[in-house]
Amino acid sequence: MADLEDGGYLYQPHTSAGRVPTAAAYRFFAQEIASQATLTVEDRNWINREMSGANSAAEITERAGHVLAEVSRGVGIIVSPPLRRAVLEHARMWLLPDGRVVVVLISPGGNTRDKVLRPSRVFTQPELDATADFLNRHYSGWMLDAIRSDLLQKLATERERYETLAQSALTLCDPAILSETSTQQIYVEGASQFVGTPEFADQGHLRELLAAIEEKHRLVSVLNACIETPEPVFVQIGIKEMSQAGHNLALISAPYSGHDQVQGSLGVLGPTRIDYERAMTAVAYVAQLFSEALQKIE
Repeated sequence: MADLEDGGYLYQPHTSAGRVPTAAAYRFFAQEIASQATLTVEDRNWINREMSGANSAAEITERAGHVLAEVSRGVGIIVSPPLRRAVLEHARMWLLPDGRVVVVLISPGGNTRDKVLRPSRVFTQPELDATADFLNRHYSGWMLDAIRSDLLQKLATERERYETLAQSALTLCDPAILSETSTQQIYVEGASQFVGTPEFADQGHLRELLAAIEEKHRLVSVLNACIETPEPVFVQIGIKEMSQAGHNLALISAPYSGHDQVQGSLGVLGPTRIDYERAMTAVAYVAQLFSEALQKIE
C-alpha cells in the first residue's frame, strides 16, 4: 500500500478515510486491460437487439445513446462529424430579400446543416443556383475539407476556367465561414445517472456538471479529441473541462466512420470507478455497429 501511495496510485482524501485509487491508477488499469478486454456474449446479444431495426440516422443515434448510457451507468454521447468532415450529398441555396443567403448542406442519411450567411458580395439567385449545381455535379460524396482543398487547387491551376464558380463555392461552403462549432450536433442520454453518485455528493459540483452536460459544447471539444488519436478506443481519466470535480470523471470514446473516412465520435462519460472492461468493449462494438448502420441507410 505504501509503495502504491508513493508511486501516485493511491491517495487518502482525509485522515479518517481509506485509500482510494488516483487518476493515474485508473489510467494504468485501463491501459492494461485494453489489449485483452472482450465483450461478453450477453452484452453482444443485448447490444445487437437494441441496435437492430433502426431505419434512420436519428433512430440509430437514439438507440446507440441509450445503449451507451445503460452499459456505463453514466452518460451516452454521440457527436456528429465536425462540419469540415461532413460528406456532401446535396447543396441548396436561397437568396433572402435583404441579401443574406441560406445555405443548406444535406449529408448521406438525411443529416442537414443550414446556415444563414451575409456574404461580402451580393449574389443573385441564378448565381446561387449555378453554385449549388456545380457543387452537386462535381463534389457529391466529398467531405467539405476535401472540397475546399480541390477548389483552391482549381483556382491555382485553372483560374480562368473555374474562377467564378470556385470562388463562389468557397465563399458559401467554407467550413470556417459556416462556423462548425455552432452547427455540430450532439446527442446525450443518461445525465440523471450522476445524481446520487458518491463522486458528486457535493450539490454544487453536481449542478456544475449537469450544466456543463446541458451546454454540450464542452462535450463536443472533449469527444472531438478522440478523432485525432490513433487508438481504436480512447480513455481519458479526469475531465477538468467539465467540472471542478472533473478528476472524478472518466471518458471512454471511439470514432465512427462513413465513406471509409472517420466521421464523428461516440462514447460514455461516467465516474472513475466505471466498469472499464465492459464500457470499453461496448463502446468499440457500438461504434462498429453505428458505422455499419449509417452505411446501410446512406
